[in-house]
Amino acid sequence: MVMLDAGSTRSTRSTNLLEVEGLRKWFRIKRSILDILHGKQEGVVKAVDDVSFSVKQGSTFVLAGESGSGKSTIARLILRAIEPDGGSIRFAGRDVLSLDKRGLMWFRRSAQMIHQDPYSSLNPRMKVISIVGEPLEVHGIKDRREKEEMVFKALEEVRLEPVEEIAYRYPHMLSGGQRQRVAIARALVLKPMLIVADEPVSMLDLSVRAEILELMQNLKVKHNITYIYITHDLSTARYFGDSIAILYKGKIVEMGSIDDVLNEPLHPYTQALIDAIPEPDPASRLRDKVIRIRASTSISMDEANDHGCRFYARCPYAMDICREEPKLLEVKNGHLVSCFLYKSSV
Repeated sequence: MVMLDAGSTRSTRSTNLLEVEGLRKWFRIKRSILDILHGKQEGVVKAVDDVSFSVKQGSTFVLAGESGSGKSTIARLILRAIEPDGGSIRFAGRDVLSLDKRGLMWFRRSAQMIHQDPYSSLNPRMKVISIVGEPLEVHGIKDRREKEEMVFKALEEVRLEPVEEIAYRYPHMLSGGQRQRVAIARALVLKPMLIVADEPVSMLDLSVRAEILELMQNLKVKHNITYIYITHDLSTARYFGDSIAILYKGKIVEMGSIDDVLNEPLHPYTQALIDAIPEPDPASRLRDKVIRIRASTSISMDEANDHGCRFYARCPYAMDICREEPKLLEVKNGHLVSCFLYKSSV
């Protein structure tokens, strides 16, 4: 099994905080009465299928891909919100899947999550001080003064000031950017080693996104926080990430440092994602832009998904050999790709 030490280009002396190997999660598709009457077999969605990677302490590992690629499912598996069907997860040297109740309490304190939607992830009936302080109560910090000091400190860290006023407001009294800062403070208050950020800026105004990402970057440096950053936006991935894995239908198709993958994309799917990024230069927008993807084909979109390359039906370079499943291979130092186009170069 080939594994990449995420963040190795910028954190060569650090050790792996998280190691994921052979992770798998399949969901069964329930049949309707008509499906049963017509003899249709029960289907399976391979949401996460044999995914492996490792993340160094203090680095940012990006999981990127379109909706349905398995990014959020991987996050839920890592945090044990759902149980995997196979594979292993090691965190700070401990097997996450075999932790007892006490071990799980330690893990949940050490690994926190920032959700995508700052409007629905905060309880509208709770004041900010209660929202940020709730994890402290769950983990046994009951003293009112101690809890208040820790909440105020977290709010200061995310630059929500004046703290004494913000702490006693309700979420509806805050802007979208302020709500997401509250969500970050809630994740930060327990001083975690790992934060999983699931599209944390996708629902914010463009003017606020850079501020939130800069805040998260500063917190990373200050507290040596490790991030798993989930996104479909390769522009923010380039700004925020150290290393990246490109996911397609539950499989990692390309992985490496941010600079290598985004400057020299190898997999046709990665190339198509980068082709689709809007051009900031107005003059460039007037030119015809070709996205390297097969838009229409007689091949079924599900053909070869079980036994071959999942991108086969949409790939402009598809070959007969692509009906077999390609392995994730290292084409050059730290840059891995799952594609038969590069079979002769390894």
